[in-house]
Amino acid sequence: MLWIALLPPEAQAGRDEREPWLWHALRFTPRVARLGDALLLEVAASTTLWGGRSQLARRLVQPEGLLPPRAWSWGPTSRVALARMRLAARGEAEPRDLPGGLPLDTLDAAAAHLTLLERMGCRTWGDLHALPRGGLARRFGGELLDALDAAWGRRPERYDWCAAPQTFDVRVELPALATAAPELMWAAQRLLGQLQAWLGARQQGALAVQLEWTHDLKRLDGVELPPTDHIDIRTARPTQDMAHLRRLLAERLARTPLAAPANHLRLRAIDTVAWAGASTSLLPEDNVRGERLHEFVERVSTRLGESHVLVPAPGDDHRPERMQRWVPARRRQGPLRDAAACMPDALLPTWLLPAPELLDVRGNRPHHRGRPLRLLSRAWQVHTAWWESSAPPRRDYYVAESASSGLLFIYRESALATCSGDTADPQSPLFDTPPVRTHRWFLQGYYA
Repeated sequence: MLWIALLPPEAQAGRDEREPWLWHALRFTPRVARLGDALLLEVAASTTLWGGRSQLARRLVQPEGLLPPRAWSWGPTSRVALARMRLAARGEAEPRDLPGGLPLDTLDAAAAHLTLLERMGCRTWGDLHALPRGGLARRFGGELLDALDAAWGRRPERYDWCAAPQTFDVRVELPALATAAPELMWAAQRLLGQLQAWLGARQQGALAVQLEWTHDLKRLDGVELPPTDHIDIRTARPTQDMAHLRRLLAERLARTPLAAPANHLRLRAIDTVAWAGASTSLLPEDNVRGERLHEFVERVSTRLGESHVLVPAPGDDHRPERMQRWVPARRRQGPLRDAAACMPDALLPTWLLPAPELLDVRGNRPHHRGRPLRLLSRAWQVHTAWWESSAPPRRDYYVAESASSGLLFIYRESALATCSGDTADPQSPLFDTPPVRTHRWFLQGYYA
């Protein structure tokens, strides 16, 4: 058995730090118990998982977003770990003889009998342990004897193990009224540290969190105010990285005005999923420093607004302008599908115009910016939607070359069957033979 006794920091600004530390301790072992102000962890089965005792201790006592503990210590039994922790909290040196040399006031079971025991000359655990067991049990009861047996490892130790709550919902009072949203970030950072501890204890990843603040006024300038206001932060992938959520909160709060001063702050996890862990790789190209793409997109979308950061999303339609549409990057759901299955890859342009641009036609030849176009491909025929009466029945797509703009994606509207020259060799003088009727030509895209 291997035990760790830990003394969480004292409450500050009305906030109890014991609960977040309990959630943090549950990341390392499911065997965590409260004993007064201290936490007890049985970590014998967890040391190998965390890379040994030193690595486990470093991760345990140096958490991100939480205040450091007042004291902590190891021990082969929980009583020894607690006694060593109390000596460390008082700044006293440990005795060489463990557990016999430990002061008697560090044993909880002896606290009610300290005065009498000192008169008997018992000042250490060893002194008490040397007394006859029968007389000790008759004079002080079996509890003290059981504690001594457990301290020497001769009796099993039993505790009621703790568990993290099913949901995260923490509300704190601000030390001073916040008159601007960015002033809420100081308290929000502390709440994010608690959220990280809870996510680690529950093995969950956050997809959405809500930051809510309570208005200190019910009415301002004769206008009724809502009791609370809030902002929601969502991520594309589950995360336990509070640095990313902190950046998103800071960006949103920087653009959020407060209707009235705030006196309370509340953080809730409104959407979480099971945490599969962060994937790692030994390949250098898979360990690039900096933000991931989805984190960069979420941060920029929060700063500029979702309508200013767009990504293409394919649509279920055979017409090029309906194959894809531009949607906010943070709202697109599902993987991208292959829209190129509807048309040959050679005909698909790199960039489609928002709306087709009507081209000039001179001598039955389409012109772009005053210069004639030369066709480089055969016609690719696309029948438009018959249920849309305003649309022409058919389009003939071409890849054309412009002397000033490079390769273009153009099409010709065809209301009737075209002449036989429509599908002729692109090197033949297609436009030298006048067609049966004049068609309209449109520019729809550019090739990079």
